[in-house]
Amino acid sequence: MHLEWERPDQDGYDATLAAVRAAFGEAADAGPAGPFTPKQWLRCGELGLLGLCAPVEHGGGGLGALETAHRVEAFGRGCPDLGLVFAACAHLFACVMPIATFASPDTRAALLPGLCSGRLVAANAMTEDQAGSDTSAMTLTARREGDAYVLSGEKSWASNAPAADVLVTYAATDPAFGYLGLSAFAVDAHSMGIAVRGPFAKMGLDGCPAGSVRFDECRVPASAMLGAEGRGAAVFQHSMGWERACLFAAYVGLMDRLVEESVAHARARRQFGRRIGDFQAVSHRIADMKLRLESARLLLYRACARMDRGEDATVDVALSKLAVSEAAVRTAVDAVQIRGGAGYLRGGVESAVRDAIPATLFSGTSEIQREIIAKGLGL
Repeated sequence: MHLEWERPDQDGYDATLAAVRAAFGEAADAGPAGPFTPKQWLRCGELGLLGLCAPVEHGGGGLGALETAHRVEAFGRGCPDLGLVFAACAHLFACVMPIATFASPDTRAALLPGLCSGRLVAANAMTEDQAGSDTSAMTLTARREGDAYVLSGEKSWASNAPAADVLVTYAATDPAFGYLGLSAFAVDAHSMGIAVRGPFAKMGLDGCPAGSVRFDECRVPASAMLGAEGRGAAVFQHSMGWERACLFAAYVGLMDRLVEESVAHARARRQFGRRIGDFQAVSHRIADMKLRLESARLLLYRACARMDRGEDATVDVALSKLAVSEAAVRTAVDAVQIRGGAGYLRGGVESAVRDAIPATLFSGTSEIQREIIAKGLGL
C-alpha cells in the first residue's frame, strides 16, 4: 500500500519530466512568445498529456487522479511556459473529462480521440460578466426546438476559446430554477452563430489564449447535451473536482522548480565575500519556500488519493486548491526577492509571479474555497 505522499508511479513522473524537458525546455530563456502553436499542442498530445485520465478505449491514459497529478506536476516543473501547461489542463479537466463521463457513446467516440491526440482543442465556456462565482445568475439560455437546442447569450471568459474546436458550455434550459435549471453542452466551436473575441491581453499564462464567446441563436443538436437536461451543475462540479485537484499539481511543479533554482542561485551568488545562501535572510526564506511546497504537495496528494478511493473529497480538494494557489504566489515573489534586481527583469523568474497570481482566481477564488471549507466544517 502506497502512502499519499509517495509516488506509486515515480517512473512515470521521471519519464514525463524528461520528455517535457526535451520537448519544451529549450524555450526557458526566451519565455513564451504568445499563445501555444498547433505544433506544441500536437506535441502535448503525443506525450499523452491531453488525455491522461481519459478512457483508454478513446485514446486516453486511463490514469486515476493521483497518477494524473504526478504527471501534471512533472509537466509544470519541466515546461517553462506555464500557460501551455494551463491550457492543456483546462482542456483535459474542464472539457475532456465531462465529455468522457457524461456524453453519449456516439459523442465520446466522435470527440475524445481527437481531443486526446491534440488534433482538437477544447475550451470551457462557463464564466459570464455577471455570473462569475454565482452560477445561478447565468444568462446564456438554451431553448428546445425539435431535435436541437438554440443557444443565445455570451460567455465573457473561456480559456483556449480563440483556438478551440470544441466548446463545453453551460446554459439555462429552465431559468426559473437557477443553478438547478442549467444544462451542459459540447458544442462544435465552428458552428453558425458562434463568434469568438480574443485572445485577451493578460497578466500572465501567455501560452494559453483566452477570449469571449458569443452565441447568437446557435443551433446545436440535442445529442450535444452532456448528461440530462437540468444536470449542468452536476457536470460542472464534476469537472471542477478534477480541475481543482489535478490542475494545481502544475503549480506544485512550478514551486519545485523555483526552490531548486533559488537554491542554485543562493549557492552561486556572492555578496560581501560570501555566498548569499550563508545569510539567514536568504536561507530562511528558501526554507519557508520548501515548507510551503511540501505542505501544499501533501494536501494535493491526499485530495487526489481520496478521489481515487471514491470518497467525498470536496473539502480536501478545496484545502488543496487554496494551499497550492496561495503558496505559489508567495513562493514566486520570494524567488524574485532572492534574485534582487535581476529578478525584476522581464523574461526571467518574474514570469512565475504573473503566472501564479491567477491561480487564486480561476477554478473558484480563494474566498470560494474558504466558503467550501467552512461549510464542510458545519459553519
